Amino acid sequence: MEIRARGARWSCRTLVAAASAALLGVLLTPTGAQGAQSARPAATAGPPPRQSEPVYSYENAIRESVWVDTGIDGDANGSTDRVAVDVVRPREAAQAGRKIPVIMDASPYYSCCGRGNESQKKTYDANGDPAGFPLYYDNYFVPRGYAFVAVDLTGTNRSDGCVDVGGRSDVLSAKAVVDWLNGRARAYGSRTGTDPVRASWTTGATGMIGKSYDGTVANGVAATGVKGLKTIVPIAAISSWYDYYFQQGAPLYDSGPEWLSDYVESPEARARCEAVQQRLIDEAPRTGDWTRLWSERDYVRDADKVRASVFAVHGMQDLNVRTKHLGQWWDALADAGVERKIWLSQTGHVDPFDFRRTEWVATLHRWFDHYLLGYANGVDREPMADIERAPDRWATDTVWPPRTTAATTVRPAAGTVPGVGTLGRTPARPGTTETFTDDPRLSESDWAADIDRSTTAKTGFVTRPLSRDLRLSGSSTVTVTATPSTSTAHLSAVLVDLGPDTIRDYGHAGEGITTLTARTCWGPSTTADSSCYRETAARTADVDHTVFSRGWADLGTYASAGHGRPLTPGKPHTLTVQLAASDHVVPAGHRLALIIGGTDRGLIDPPSTTPTLTLDLARTSAKLPLVGGAEAFARATTGTVPPHSAPRESRPNGVAEPRRTPPIPGDRT
Repeated sequence: MEIRARGARWSCRTLVAAASAALLGVLLTPTGAQGAQSARPAATAGPPPRQSEPVYSYENAIRESVWVDTGIDGDANGSTDRVAVDVVRPREAAQAGRKIPVIMDASPYYSCCGRGNESQKKTYDANGDPAGFPLYYDNYFVPRGYAFVAVDLTGTNRSDGCVDVGGRSDVLSAKAVVDWLNGRARAYGSRTGTDPVRASWTTGATGMIGKSYDGTVANGVAATGVKGLKTIVPIAAISSWYDYYFQQGAPLYDSGPEWLSDYVESPEARARCEAVQQRLIDEAPRTGDWTRLWSERDYVRDADKVRASVFAVHGMQDLNVRTKHLGQWWDALADAGVERKIWLSQTGHVDPFDFRRTEWVATLHRWFDHYLLGYANGVDREPMADIERAPDRWATDTVWPPRTTAATTVRPAAGTVPGVGTLGRTPARPGTTETFTDDPRLSESDWAADIDRSTTAKTGFVTRPLSRDLRLSGSSTVTVTATPSTSTAHLSAVLVDLGPDTIRDYGHAGEGITTLTARTCWGPSTTADSSCYRETAARTADVDHTVFSRGWADLGTYASAGHGRPLTPGKPHTLTVQLAASDHVVPAGHRLALIIGGTDRGLIDPPSTTPTLTLDLARTSAKLPLVGGAEAFARATTGTVPPHSAPRESRPNGVAEPRRTPPIPGDRT
């Protein structure tokens, strides 16, 4: 499903016929992927570490549905809601009495929108039993001794209740399934049946995985501290729903969570869930004020309850679920001592299966083997972070951010012409100011292209060409003291790498990938469920500047992050803007820029007025997470620039302008 800016316009790719995909599975199975069912373990070269092998039949696997009682009555009909849970598990393990762990994806998208790059939906046979499961998790892992469980969140597909967009019903409906797998909740063989069904076939060890909304639910369930949830793999996931719709009072979309709820709910749920829909409207005001609704949907505050390990994946240019979500969640998990691993790509809102497929499946396999089967395969002792430095070129870090990273204060100063200043460690002289007027027609790309020109719509501050590489790793902040001319004002702060580069074209519809026609297969297939998926390749762009971190705020939140108020024209207001997490190396010869402007077109909504803002440079600064700290900045901004890396003048060509996605944190397609 391709999401378009500000509207409800999308298109779905046609799914390839299962029979054709199955045939392609025989022809195109890559090295390491199992394209045929195996009756005995495949040979593993060398000594341990151990790994699970495809010893079970996928075709003969047990496929069944149960309905788990959530214990809540979200639609207020007098009965507790039941969620539909579709299960596929190896028959031979059940016959032998061997208990197995569970990989679980709880989603609202199984019937409305589909999952993955090919928008797959669940399918059922003539008896109503599950036949086709989206994605490859079932095909790949069931033969290796796992069960795969696909949960319809409340209010979606075959489940009772109402969608509440990351709230109590969403989270507890998924948590109830983990409880059922561990013998603490009830399930039944039908939506209205009375005969209980027990999960006697599982160890209870559960790993939750999913992209976007699905990964968000995994975060929320982990934040309950539920026992039995051993690991989560959140991909491009939300950590606080307020920060999906607003940042520090600045609206990121022109509609609220009620739009998403209406979009994913089943038709019958829409008819019974009007009260829940109204609450989503009433308690999520377009003012951007923090309310009880947002507190309920803030998982960061409960990060200290997380018992599961976390393998987080995010695109650093994801402008749907922006990396502010990753940064604040990661930092909170670190404070709580949670075992963590991270992959950071140059893509937008893209699954790692579609930008680093072979390495991803192999790593995920070892991750689940360790945390769900208990195999001592060393995955927990490997480098914590994999970071994409250039398209398809990856580097690793033992810990992330690196231990030598330190928040380093840099300061803007006036240059020789208005709006074109310098960035260094020395504070500006008291009384030094710069002025700009908000122009909602311009974007961060426009600002960066005009970095060396005096323009009325932005202020830019630039280092000299760097003599050494300078790496930023983590989350930045920018503190601004601004005097507005009107009673409302929005601020944007962006960090820019000024210099030529080849990057993934995250602003294109593919968000950094191109989908090809050839397929590879990841496990055995059936006529109803193919394991074969279209390959992808990096889509790149040659650029002269790269915006690599962003942040926005309503200046009216200067006194309270959760409550905006009218500004006093002519009076200075001080506010700290939080920038999204990133990991970026500004190469020698390039320049680092901080740009402060008003409305960032396509990424935030404009204020109700058109303010002119005067910055007090002596009271404006940025804290950057520099690897090597202040010494690294000093070394990089002094010395001789290597001749081979001398920069050329910044020109107005970069990636296509980012698409403003409506509030659907779902798959890219």
